[in-house]
Amino acid sequence: MRRTSRLVAIGATLASVAAISPAASAAARPHFTPGAPGIGDPYFPLEGNGGYDALHYGLDLKYDPSTKRLDGVVTMTARATQDLSRFDLDLQQLTVSKVTVNKHEAKFTRDGQELIITPKSGLRKNRHFTVSVTYGGVPQTIVGSPIVFGSPYGFVHTDDGAFMGDEPNAASTWFPSNDHPGDKAAFTFKVTVPKNLGVIANGRLVSQRTKGGQSTFVWDEKNPMATYLATADIGQWNFKSGKTPSGIPETIAVDPKLVGRDPNHPDPTAFFWDTTAEATDLWDKLYGKFPFDSTGAIADLATYNGQAIGFSLETQTRPLYSDVRSTNTIAHELAHQWFGDSVSVKTWNNIWLNESFATFSQWYWAEKHGGRTVHDQALATYNGHAATDSWWNVVIADPKRDTMFHDRVYSGGGMVLEFLREKIGDDAFFTLLRTWAAQHRHANATTDQFTALAQKISGQDLSGFFKTWLWSPGKPALPQG
Repeated sequence: MRRTSRLVAIGATLASVAAISPAASAAARPHFTPGAPGIGDPYFPLEGNGGYDALHYGLDLKYDPSTKRLDGVVTMTARATQDLSRFDLDLQQLTVSKVTVNKHEAKFTRDGQELIITPKSGLRKNRHFTVSVTYGGVPQTIVGSPIVFGSPYGFVHTDDGAFMGDEPNAASTWFPSNDHPGDKAAFTFKVTVPKNLGVIANGRLVSQRTKGGQSTFVWDEKNPMATYLATADIGQWNFKSGKTPSGIPETIAVDPKLVGRDPNHPDPTAFFWDTTAEATDLWDKLYGKFPFDSTGAIADLATYNGQAIGFSLETQTRPLYSDVRSTNTIAHELAHQWFGDSVSVKTWNNIWLNESFATFSQWYWAEKHGGRTVHDQALATYNGHAATDSWWNVVIADPKRDTMFHDRVYSGGGMVLEFLREKIGDDAFFTLLRTWAAQHRHANATTDQFTALAQKISGQDLSGFFKTWLWSPGKPALPQG
């Protein structure tokens, strides 16, 4: 009887399993879908991509200045954020010859800047994967864009090599990536050039070797970095490495053609070294611990079609300058290491979190070096624009794509920060900036998060202040108290 009962029970169990197996199996099977072709930025709908989180880029590049040809294999390690049937990378113009995913050859197509990749099998959510893209060609510089006032940007060919200044959307001119600051990753650059040239990139130099007429440099940036902050600049360089007075590692590279070019700074290596060290240490003291493992500068006498380029950009760890620039400019770009590079915008409409903060810092630097006070510079900005001036039409917290680098975002935003400082007091204001930099270190943030933190730290209701000064067009009355 016990044996019979057991058989009956087993039969019932099998029947039950058979009854639920199809549904259970269906639930267990992943439903693979394509990643979105854009990350969701309101200004750049096709920048970045959905479905994955980039973790590391390994760039293995070779550049020949005589032909202006770039050849490379870029390997991205990422984590799938959904069950992926296919996904995109951003890459402009350059020719792709092969793509592999997890070392298996993958299908790919092109649609504008979208490199659409279909792996051999679906990628499960939360699993890590690698994609390698073999590509080459002559990178095309972006020219005529109203976003940057028509200036050339992206991959720029120079007389002796190249430099890369990519803000906001031009990293895709020289390597495939998830090209949006909302997806930051670590980087390793392995760049091979003719042996008479050098390479300086983000992070720290890992190795350098010369063999058979070619030199290979390996630079590593271990901290998360937005793609537009990546650079790997090629040319003749005067290198200098050491530490700032406070002990922060520093590396600079200066184009020898800049020597004697500026009568005020006949030795540009000494000028960039000293100013970079002083500014880095000042911001380290004011804003909190320097967020990276190296600071510095890259100064390249850069031209495009024979014309000098007026260019300064806060590439991560060491800003890029296209000539000898003022100490104010160097201080501005180095402040970005905290505001823009470490704390990056979640979407580009938050750009004032980068540029206004760096402008305020530039004013603070000027005051510390005998210039006008920050208050006077803010007041001069306010008084310098009549109420009828279209300058006031740009909304700082949402300046729109083609005016995202408008002076209202820079000087206007710096003015707002000074007015905020005067409203809540120095202790609360600088506590706010240090807390902001610490809370969002190596991450992304938004205007709403900043204004909420300002209210919390100050203990004041600042909603009216921010609505007037950040979110509204027009010239308001000066704040009281």
